This record gives sequence, structure tokens and C-alpha cells, in this order.
Amino acid sequence: MKTELNSRRVPELSLNSYLEGTALDRTRFVDDFFAGLRDYGFIVLKDHSIDEALLNKSYSLAEALFALPEESKLAYAVEGAGGQAGYTPFGREHAKGRTIADLKEFWHVGRRHNLWPRELPEFQAVFERMYRELDRVGHALLAALAAPLGVAHDYFFDMTKDGDSLLRVLHYPPVPPELAAGGAIRAAPHEDINLITILVSATASGLELKDRDGRWLPIESDPNSLIVDAGDMLARLTNEVIPSTTHQVVNPTGANGHRYSMPFFIHPHAKASLACLPSCATGFGSADGPRHPDILAGDFLMERLREIGLVK
Repeated sequence: MKTELNSRRVPELSLNSYLEGTALDRTRFVDDFFAGLRDYGFIVLKDHSIDEALLNKSYSLAEALFALPEESKLAYAVEGAGGQAGYTPFGREHAKGRTIADLKEFWHVGRRHNLWPRELPEFQAVFERMYRELDRVGHALLAALAAPLGVAHDYFFDMTKDGDSLLRVLHYPPVPPELAAGGAIRAAPHEDINLITILVSATASGLELKDRDGRWLPIESDPNSLIVDAGDMLARLTNEVIPSTTHQVVNPTGANGHRYSMPFFIHPHAKASLACLPSCATGFGSADGPRHPDILAGDFLMERLREIGLVK
């Protein structure tokens, strides 16, 4: 029986227990991670060994980036890139199925073909390092899913090592009252496109997930923890054994200040197949076979980018 909402809390796990713990520690982490994604779609990750000074420096630079004059930021907006490089202005992206834009602006850092703000000389080195660190954590987490899903230990590594993973540096400015009155929120209910997302805890509250019972559950964590959730690509691979969880960022109810966050979207390479894994076709209580047709990761990504307004 599920517990009441006010006593439900996203599980907290220690990555160090998986990377450096005993065999029993590793087994417990794998079981708890798999169960957490199935039950909640999210987990909070502690002991990930990303330097606190790096996290703080990244947020300091994010604040400086979005404080640049609008004309300076727009110089890095790349039309036709699907938001895959540089700057995406405020009001450009919307959730799938909505026409009202989210109240945010963001900057993308990818594995290759990046733009770097000339006004901030430290930005490139800091965010290249942040990208590498989050990529490292992502490989470890995906490796932990291999055994429960019945694939080789390096299955996800081979799929993502040269993949199109993105680090999104996000800014939610103070919410304009007239836009809020029209139904706009910082990030409308949506599911992530990718395999898993690693979110560096934001500078302000507001993130909520939709519980399996259909109720909204705030996600709370320490400032230096990471928040991990499952996306649509993993849901397709696992035949919804690990569902993609709906989440949102609500408008502030108190002080109407700035909010910064840094999600790292882990993507496979474009030619990777998202066909249902054999273990999930009829296992885990799924007796009806694959629920989704096969599609390549790159084709699925472009389909979803069109749906959220980043590609025409």
C-alpha cells in the first residue's frame, strides 16, 4: 500500500556506496535506484564527488551570463540549431501540447560545436569541466541499470559515450505578473526527452513531480545534491517499466526572485535504436509485447524538438 502524500519523499541514495562500497552496498544501490525510478521517476543523489567549489562557480557564472544585456545574449542565439547550441531566448520553448511559452531562458553546452560567451572568459573552462563531471556521474548511473534490465554492463556506455548529451544552464527570471495571469509558469508539466537527466539542485524551490497517484510532490534536496529523473527515451527502451515522469517548475509563492538550475540531459548517439529491450518486452508484468515502435534516437529527438517549439 502506498503511503500518504505528506509522508512520501523521493529516495536519497549515495553514489559513493555504488562506486566504492562493498558488494552488498552496490547491490542495495542498484536495487534502490531501479525501484526509485520505477516508483517515483526521480531520486536524489548524494556523495557524487563533484567539487562544491565547481558547483558554486558554475552558478556564479550562470548569474553573470544572464545578467548580460539582451543584445549581447542574442548574439549567441543560433537559428535552426534546435536549441542545441548557445543561447535560447526567454519565451521560446513551451511544453509539448501547450502554446503558452515557459518563463525561462537558457544556454546549452554540448559535447561538441559549442558557442562561448566572450564576455565571460572563465565560462568555457568551468562548464567544460562541469560537463565532464556530470557525464561521469551519468555513466555510473546508467551502468547501475544494466543488471536489472538484463543488458551488458557497458550497454548504456556504448550508447552514450559519443552521444548528444546537453548541459542546460537555466535562468527563470522574476515572473511577470501579466504572463502568470495568462496561465504561464516557469516550466509547464512535461517529460524529459532523453534517457536520464541529472539536475544540479536549483538555487530556489519550485520543482515538483507528478506522483504515480496523480498528485504533485515537491522535490526537496540539499543545495549540493543532484536530482535524477528518467526520460522518454528510457521509457521507450524499457517498455514503460521505467516510466518517464511528468514534472514542472511552479511560479514562486513568496519572493518573486531569480531561479537558476543546471540539468544535464543524457542522450544516446543519433543512430542508437530505442527498440524495446528484450527483458522488458514481456517481463516485469508486461505481457503484451512492445508498446512503442522502434525509432532511432536522433529521429525521436527531432520529433520532440518540433513539439516543444525549438525546431520548426
